[in-house]
Amino acid sequence: MEPSNKFLIQEEEVYSGALSCRGCGWALLVRHLSSILGKETVYVVPASCFSIIAGPYPMNELRGTIVHTIFAAAPATATGIRTALDRQGKKDVIVAVLAGDGGTFDIGFQSLSGAATRGENILYVCNNNGAYMNTGIQTSTATPYGAVTTTNPNSNIKKTWPKDLMGIIAAHNIPYAATASLAFMEDLRMKVKKAKETEGFRLLMIDGPCPPGHKTEPDKSIYVARQAVESKLFPLYEVEHHNYRINYFPSEYVPVKECLRVQGRFKHLFKDDSEEILNDIQQHTNDYWDRLRLLESHSFQVKN
Repeated sequence: MEPSNKFLIQEEEVYSGALSCRGCGWALLVRHLSSILGKETVYVVPASCFSIIAGPYPMNELRGTIVHTIFAAAPATATGIRTALDRQGKKDVIVAVLAGDGGTFDIGFQSLSGAATRGENILYVCNNNGAYMNTGIQTSTATPYGAVTTTNPNSNIKKTWPKDLMGIIAAHNIPYAATASLAFMEDLRMKVKKAKETEGFRLLMIDGPCPPGHKTEPDKSIYVARQAVESKLFPLYEVEHHNYRINYFPSEYVPVKECLRVQGRFKHLFKDDSEEILNDIQQHTNDYWDRLRLLESHSFQVKN
C-alpha cells in the first residue's frame, strides 16, 4: 500500500461543484494535476467529458485559465497559446491539453502528431476511458477488444485491438511520455512533476474510470483501475527519449478476466462460449507486457 502522506494536496486549485458523474476519473485527476501545475497554468480543453465538467462560461472549475476548443484542434490551439505566452516572456507558464481518448486517438490525432513532431513545449494529458463517453459511449480506437458500446451493441462486440498510442507517440522522438493510474497516486504525481519539469512535447496517458461507460458502480472506480494495473491490462511505464522504464511490477498474478468481470461492458464474455475471447485478451495482454520488458531491457540508462 502506498504511503498517503506523500501525495496530500497542500493547496486546492479546483472549486467544489464539478459537473462530473459519481466515481468519474476526470475529477480526481484534475484535482491532483492542478495542485502540481499551479494556478498560472493554461488548460486547453477540446470536446470531451471535461469540457462539461469544467463548467460553461463564465464558470470554471479550475483556478487556472481554461480555453475550450474544437475536437480536432487542441494541440494546434495549445501551440498558438504557447507562442503568445513566449512572446510575452511568460515561458514558465505551463500550457496543458486535457483531452479524452476520442480527441487523442482519433479526431485529434493529426494535430497531436503535428505538435509532437514540431516539439512544441506542451504537456498533453489524455484521460483514456476507452470510448466517446460524453456523446453516448461510442467506440473509439482506444476501446478494448471485446467491449460493448452503443456503436458495438449486444453481441456485436468490438473485434479490433486498441491503438498503441504510447508506441506511436514514443516514435515521435519526444522527451517524455508515461502512463499513470488514479489507483497509484504516488506514481501519478511523480510523473506529473517530471512532465512539468521537462521541456518540449510530453504526454501523460491516464487510465480513466468511467462508471456510466464501463458500467460499474461509482465506488468501484479505483478498484477497477488498480485491477487494470495488477492484471497488466494497463501497465505503468515511462518513455524518456526512446528509453522504456516499467514503474510497477505486479507481485501476484491477477488474470485479466478478474478486471473485466466487474465491468458491465464485458458481462457477455462471462456467458457460454466466450472463453476463447477471454483467452485472446489474456494472450494479447501477456504479449504486450513481454514487449515492454524487451524494450526496457534494450534501453540504455537515462541520466537523472
